Amino acid sequence: MTLVIAIDGPAAAGKGTLSRRIAEEYGFHHLDTGLTYRATAKALLDAGLPLDDEGVAEKVAREVELAGLDRSVLSAHSIGEAASKIAVMPAVRRALVEAQRAFSRKEPGTVLDGRDIGTVVCPDAAVKLYVTASPGVRAKRRYDEIVAGGGTADYAAIFEDVKKRDERDMGRADSPLEPAEDAHLLDTSEMSIEAAFQAAKTLIDAALKENI
Repeated sequence: MTLVIAIDGPAAAGKGTLSRRIAEEYGFHHLDTGLTYRATAKALLDAGLPLDDEGVAEKVAREVELAGLDRSVLSAHSIGEAASKIAVMPAVRRALVEAQRAFSRKEPGTVLDGRDIGTVVCPDAAVKLYVTASPGVRAKRRYDEIVAGGGTADYAAIFEDVKKRDERDMGRADSPLEPAEDAHLLDTSEMSIEAAFQAAKTLIDAALKENI
């Protein structure tokens, strides 16, 4: 039986780092579902297709290959902007949710992270985590990440961007960002990734015992 771990939360809360660590620890397959929207957006941009045609975007979304998502390429700001435009399209979300659900059935287990995994994509996941942190902490992490990579950043602008993104994700009519009723909350504002990992590991180990 495949064990599914659903990890949701806002941008820069640490869910991606935590998800990859968990997948590595247990030998599970990992999918950053946000990259599926970015891959769809990149395919549209590369082909010179419009970003406001839901039918075209849905067709492209159904052709995205989940196995070869390159985080370094897909993290470009222009792709993120394009992804935010198509991510609000119900037909695109339906197409990608179908693909994400198919991925979640891989043996021996899967870790999916995103914004609607525990509520929409995998509501029957064995373990659901909602990873969050204060907007200020998340903006500082994003700022530090850019500076560490040799770039220049404006903290105030990043902070405003984080708040706008939260409003957009939480206010979305289709699959808004919110914790599942049975999700375990991990606030990483003052918690290290190691502490968050240990807390998650305790929950996952208990779920594995139940599923043996």
